[in-house]
Amino acid sequence: MSMETLIWVAVVVVAVVAVAAVGYVVLQQQRRNRLRARFGPEYDRLVAESENRKEAEQELLAREQRFSQLDIRPLAPESRQTYAKRWTEVQERFVDSPAMAVTEADQLVTAVMAERGYPTDDFEERMSTLSVAHAATLDHYRKAHDISARAARKEASTEDLRQAMVHYRALFQELLEEPAERQDRAGQDHADHQDRVEHQDAEHHRRHDNTTGR
Repeated sequence: MSMETLIWVAVVVVAVVAVAAVGYVVLQQQRRNRLRARFGPEYDRLVAESENRKEAEQELLAREQRFSQLDIRPLAPESRQTYAKRWTEVQERFVDSPAMAVTEADQLVTAVMAERGYPTDDFEERMSTLSVAHAATLDHYRKAHDISARAARKEASTEDLRQAMVHYRALFQELLEEPAERQDRAGQDHADHQDRVEHQDAEHHRRHDNTTGR
């Protein structure tokens, strides 16, 4: 094999390796963007708590895998109505017995999760599973659970308990929704966000033009 041929072979090998490396980086970035979009704040929280980003992303991928093996199902219409009525009753009891109402709210959320097919034996397992499909309200559930634990130790104020009810309600309402309703709401939230961004950009340009005299 001539020297010129060897050079061309080397060039081709280097080019193939470079393309493969670029492809790997692109795929990694696409996966990272997808995980960040799906898990939201939970992605950032897990990255901050892990030794490195790769470890956190592997955990999130494992959560997706475990979630795919569950039989998650929507509530029957009659169940939705029953749970909605029970929530109204719990809210009404808050006036006279805030701590008891928070405890009942926690139990009600857990009952809905169980009927839909979510694991409920362990709180951390609940959080891990919920993060896949309910990342937007996961922090609400975490805060509500923390207040509920403090309430059990008589360390929560009435305002704390009121906040716990608000946090529980955020997840409760999402668990009751049909997938199509959640998708429509998510789409509307995205549209509202885009409108706010466009409005802010327009306001920024207006102020810039006024400053420069254009």
